[in-house]
Amino acid sequence: MDSQGQTTSLQRLQNVEKRIVKVLELAGGVMDELASPLGPRKDVVQNHCLEFMQLIKDIQVALRDEIKSACEYRPFEKCDYGSRIANEICYKKVELIMSQLDAMKQTIDDYHAAV
Repeated sequence: MDSQGQTTSLQRLQNVEKRIVKVLELAGGVMDELASPLGPRKDVVQNHCLEFMQLIKDIQVALRDEIKSACEYRPFEKCDYGSRIANEICYKKVELIMSQLDAMKQTIDDYHAAV
């Protein structure tokens, strides 16, 4: 991911953080309104609750998008390290088998020469 993509992602997450702060402020406002000695004002509570729910929805959408974009980013997707290592291991195994076959052939040749 390039630095521009990281910056915009961080900015989007910072905006989510600001929305969360606003949600907490709204919740506090409703708590204050409910605790009011004059009783809660229905319109204020209703407006706070509507804004609260809209912000929660916006936060969920933003976080879902960020998680999805993070999952789509796979820095090692095109890396061939695993296959290269597997090939090197196979190469070493073939070398070992060839040396053992050469040793067996030498032993057979030595046997035939002795007989």
